[in-house]
Amino acid sequence: MGFFDKIKKIGIFSNMFSQLDEEFYEELEESLIMADMGMDTTMEAVEELRSRCKEQKIKDVEGARACMKEILAEMLEGQGCAMDLSSTPAVILFIGVNGVGKTTTIGKLAARLKKEGKRVLLAAGDTFRAAAADQLTVWSQRAGVDIVKQHEGADPAAVVYDAICAARARGCDAVLVDTAGRLHNKQNLMNELNKISRVIDRELPQSSRETLLVLDATTGQNGLIQAKGFAQSAGVTGIVLTKLDGTAKGGIVVAIAREMGVPVKYVGLGEGVDDLQPFDARAFAEALF
Repeated sequence: MGFFDKIKKIGIFSNMFSQLDEEFYEELEESLIMADMGMDTTMEAVEELRSRCKEQKIKDVEGARACMKEILAEMLEGQGCAMDLSSTPAVILFIGVNGVGKTTTIGKLAARLKKEGKRVLLAAGDTFRAAAADQLTVWSQRAGVDIVKQHEGADPAAVVYDAICAARARGCDAVLVDTAGRLHNKQNLMNELNKISRVIDRELPQSSRETLLVLDATTGQNGLIQAKGFAQSAGVTGIVLTKLDGTAKGGIVVAIAREMGVPVKYVGLGEGVDDLQPFDARAFAEALF
């Protein structure tokens, strides 16, 4: 079974339709919207399907299915872009609201990078949430990597500074930084993220840098709203979409990619340490239908 086979499929291309009539296209639109592809992206995809089926003289549902897979793959081209880890140490900042699987994602990516032969250090920068550092410590042990942390309520930027110093001393390839998903208000949260960024800029001005926004696929359009809020303030370079196996709303991948212009770099499809994979547009489009 392929990785993306865990996604719940959009069942429009079943044998219930024998021809590509208006009812078929209306049902397809409804299915894509229900899968959280978004109105604008859905209309664009369906219009393109109509046009290609006419040009290529496609009359049957099976031909339309193959054509739709191609359209979605093209829409998602440029997704899953490689991470920039060219400097030593590179810094990967993880942002996102509480409950989306951010800490779990950090642990999974740490394990993945270690398997690739990289020396990884975790920074427990979420000092606001009780037990956040403890949770990250469990993942550091599971992944077999080091962690830098302080007491609850400590200055997150100070934790990041300590982690950078430790990474230099230990010859680490990558520093993965957890951050708070909630503070007293959104402005406080953004100020905290900006403070962390200033420390990284000062201490590692030439470093490779990624800012990954972690989103929960099951939240659908709410995830898109979160993405827009963070992207305006935090310089997001990529999206990590978690819990994609537990939802029929896989179309949110397309909506985020089209509306945000930010690549979906990784997806999570399970709880295991290996259940985080680089995003593959064609494999995803194939699995969705």
